[in-house]
Amino acid sequence: MTALFRSAPRFAAALGLTLLSSFAAFGTAQAVEIKEITSPGGIKAYLVEDYTNPLVAVNFAFKGAGASADAEGKEGTANLLTGLLDEGAGDIESRQFQEKIDDLGIGLSFDASSDNFTGSFRTIVENEDEAFDLLRLALNNPRFDKEPLERIRGQILTGILANENDPGELLGKAWRQTVFPGHPYSRPPEGTKETLAAVSREDLQRFRDKGFARDNLVVGVVGAIDEGELGKELDRVFGALPAKADLPVVPDIGPATGKTEAVALDVPQTMIRFTMPGVDRKDKDFFAAYLTNHIFGGGTFTSRLFQEVREKRGLAYNVGSYLSSYDHSAILSVSTATRADKAQETIGIIKTEMKRLAEQGPSEEELAKAKAFVKGSYAVQNLDSSSSIASTLVGLQLDDLGRDYIDERQKLIDAVTLDDVKRMAKTLLSVEPTVVTVGPSGA
Repeated sequence: MTALFRSAPRFAAALGLTLLSSFAAFGTAQAVEIKEITSPGGIKAYLVEDYTNPLVAVNFAFKGAGASADAEGKEGTANLLTGLLDEGAGDIESRQFQEKIDDLGIGLSFDASSDNFTGSFRTIVENEDEAFDLLRLALNNPRFDKEPLERIRGQILTGILANENDPGELLGKAWRQTVFPGHPYSRPPEGTKETLAAVSREDLQRFRDKGFARDNLVVGVVGAIDEGELGKELDRVFGALPAKADLPVVPDIGPATGKTEAVALDVPQTMIRFTMPGVDRKDKDFFAAYLTNHIFGGGTFTSRLFQEVREKRGLAYNVGSYLSSYDHSAILSVSTATRADKAQETIGIIKTEMKRLAEQGPSEEELAKAKAFVKGSYAVQNLDSSSSIASTLVGLQLDDLGRDYIDERQKLIDAVTLDDVKRMAKTLLSVEPTVVTVGPSGA
């Protein structure tokens, strides 16, 4: 996404001084106590109270209000909106709004994924009242004045033009259109020159009015705030939103398989992306698939792909696989880049490793190491700061995993057997992948 991020220097400095100790009291993943609260007005949120430092972190998401909800011909609307919500709101014009954010030391950013519109908000307790009021104005009464609208539009357009010959951007475009043909996921989230120019102030207002509602809202809060105070702030910020969102219906789609798409570009390296069907996050076999992927290509230095492609042959600096679960699709992908004259050799090795793991499955030792890493890395990746915990709280709700997921996660991983992983390896890796490349023609 071409999300625009703003974070006041004063807040960033304060956060940098406190991150090292802020969540030392939590210790392990199991030590995080998550409360589910409901405000007097009916707004639900997950809360982790922590008074180690006088900070409050809020993450939130409007489910379904991402780039896939852009109107046809107006692609880039959600992304453009991410850059405008803090460019003036209510009676406060753009420059004044930015000055207030800076003076109060507020961290504020917005983003739009394929599926969701998200926000991140940080404040020190001393400025909590004014800070929450600015967040309320940004979400409920954005101005969309002409000067900031054209300025932010121009910044995004500059990025689009600069990326016209960027190998990564070309790969992403070809990949979306090949894997999700005709689906909203196939469209560029930042839009094109033509569609971005077509987005009007009224389009932005319409998207906000229909996409920001109480029924598709999830909130995660971490910091020095109790249930009663948070309930009042939730009602103040989100209580005036419409009861129900009015978003387009996005159909489910399985990724296309067995296709080959080669984009010709005169560059030294060829970028390569494989794609096969994955496993939905809510599927009972998700952790079997997750561990399979870790063994195949998800483990940075220990995976089979890393060993075969980089360590043994030196064909690529990085190679890896990942599972992605969208609201309307699930995929398993492999990404790498190699010398143009080694592209077909690299593709062949990846296919060979797919076949070998599908037919033979992993060893007990590989599974044991994968389990140990996946369990041990979770707290480091998801629970090491107020920001990451708040983001995790939102993710738990978006995926409907439940408040006890952090406690139950290790048990779910431990319950996966070698037979489960062998079965998933065969299911996931026996499929003929779609392969998209960007590099010199004939490479």
